[in-house]
Amino acid sequence: MAKLKRTTISRSTVEKLEADKDTVFWDSELLGFGVRVYPTGRKVYVVQTRTGGENGKRVTVGRHGVITPEEARRRAALIVSRIKAGEDPIPEPLAVTKGPTVGDLAAVYLEEIVEVRLKPASAKVYRSVIGKHVLPALGGKPALSVDHAAVSALHHSLAATPSVANRAVEMLFRIYRAAEERELILEGSNPCRQVSKNRPRRHERFLTDREFRRLGRVLDEEEKNGGGRMYAAMAIRLLLLTGCRKNEILNLRWGHVDLEAREMRLEDGKTGPRRVQLSPAAAEVLARIPRVEENPYVIPGMQPGSRMSELQRPWMRIRERAGLQDMRLHDCRHSFASRALALGESLPAIGRLLGHSQVQTTARYAHLARDTLHESALRVSSRIEAALYRDCPGFAGAR
Repeated sequence: MAKLKRTTISRSTVEKLEADKDTVFWDSELLGFGVRVYPTGRKVYVVQTRTGGENGKRVTVGRHGVITPEEARRRAALIVSRIKAGEDPIPEPLAVTKGPTVGDLAAVYLEEIVEVRLKPASAKVYRSVIGKHVLPALGGKPALSVDHAAVSALHHSLAATPSVANRAVEMLFRIYRAAEERELILEGSNPCRQVSKNRPRRHERFLTDREFRRLGRVLDEEEKNGGGRMYAAMAIRLLLLTGCRKNEILNLRWGHVDLEAREMRLEDGKTGPRRVQLSPAAAEVLARIPRVEENPYVIPGMQPGSRMSELQRPWMRIRERAGLQDMRLHDCRHSFASRALALGESLPAIGRLLGHSQVQTTARYAHLARDTLHESALRVSSRIEAALYRDCPGFAGAR
């Protein structure tokens, strides 16, 4: 029996398969699922399973080109389940019209995973994407009737918002995965595999020395105004000096600040509790933030005992005055990372400073590390070149 070199059967792998004789290439993810390749080039999806020592049953699932690999996989999972139960394979239309709907699976996912495992802000995003995009399109359909084409159609319908399109398919994938884990549907029924995602548009913006100075002057002026404008300016200073996330600063309480030890204890950060070491400059900003009586928050809000609810509007005003119209508030965090790299800090160290739970998240800054090394190499090489050719007539570097 032939084995696929890739992990799973997909459109690209099947298209490349050739055989001099009738050959079955078996999938490595779903046991018993394969594609039969004929010397003529015809390719047919098949499924085979054995039960209780009896001879295996091989069933034709469909012809490549008529059905997609993803649809063939889903059908194969249904057939395997039927055969293992001692039943005869049944026609696909009878199988897919029964069972829970996508809406039923989504309700289980929201109740047992989103509400239990996610933080309120993340849960709100998940509920929004599922409620606005997944359920209106597919909520009433039987879960097993949704195929690769239906998921692709959902993705294409959101083409005007590429990131939302990707997120909707991601949510649907997680809904099906959770349902498979709970045996609400058969394993291998997830129709979201192999759906081509939109390429993310990276927005990478880092402050230059000149821009830092312009922003600093505007923040000085905002602090002099007092009130909410002062607190907003100080919050932005802390973002720049610590590399923290916006909500980590807005949710910061005085009880979590230890100026003597120069650290902040973030009890509810995005990746869990962590300690943030404070530079002298960051500690100085915290030391001069006026405390509001009976308000535990470092950046207080308008209502008694509340925190500032958002920084976006103050930031838009500040960035316009500083001539930084294309800079997002989150780019303060990116600027912190870029400066750390410029000073020679390693990616693992920067990941710890930023509170990343996975090294892949920090890896987005790898190209900055390469740029920094390239600039260092140029500086070193230029100095050596100047020393080597110092006494050569006409050499420009000698002057």
